[in-house]
Amino acid sequence: MNFPKNLPLAVSLLAITFFAYTHAATFDIINQCTYTVWAAAKPGGGRRLDQGQTWNINVAPGTTQARIWGRTNCNFDASGRGQCETGDCDGLLECQGYGKPPNTLAEFALNQPNNLDFVDISNVDGFNIPMEFSPTTDVCRRLVCNAPINDQCPNELRTPGGCNNPCTVFKTNEYCCTDGPGSCGPTTLSKFFKDRCPDAYSYPQDDPTSLFTCPSGTNYRVVFCP
Repeated sequence: MNFPKNLPLAVSLLAITFFAYTHAATFDIINQCTYTVWAAAKPGGGRRLDQGQTWNINVAPGTTQARIWGRTNCNFDASGRGQCETGDCDGLLECQGYGKPPNTLAEFALNQPNNLDFVDISNVDGFNIPMEFSPTTDVCRRLVCNAPINDQCPNELRTPGGCNNPCTVFKTNEYCCTDGPGSCGPTTLSKFFKDRCPDAYSYPQDDPTSLFTCPSGTNYRVVFCP
């Protein structure tokens, strides 16, 4: 049987494409803050990061509703049980669920339609630590929320260690969009976050200016205090 001369090249390209869209994405989680951050990931668990330390996790293709965040002012015992002032996840060092607001979030869904990852930074659960969420190579947008939000936080949103989103405080459709698509819009309080972090979600239906895409197969970094 005679094979086309370009078949080996075609097979190689197919294999490369398959690998790019099916291998786990690597996330380098880096603490550049002057204080300790207890990094958390769902999926992934948790890790104490002193200044300058890095934690690497691999996330399976097709993972959705995933997030990475930082916790502050934590104390854990030898069994990994304790408490954090912000971002606490049921008192566990190795998080199994999401963190308690306020916490700045890096959110993502991998290998979605059209071979794209969906990525964002979100302040919908409030803000506790400045954050960068970016690709490790220059294939898509670098997202940053690095404003002094805790220092400038409106009095009604202030909480120890961070700044709450108004949804957390008031729990109404105006701020939480609980009545479905189109039921809410920007508010004075959500604009406080948007004006300081235009890349980040400021309320739940802030998609047009806050949700971004990267090619599937991209590796990422999340930096605390970039």
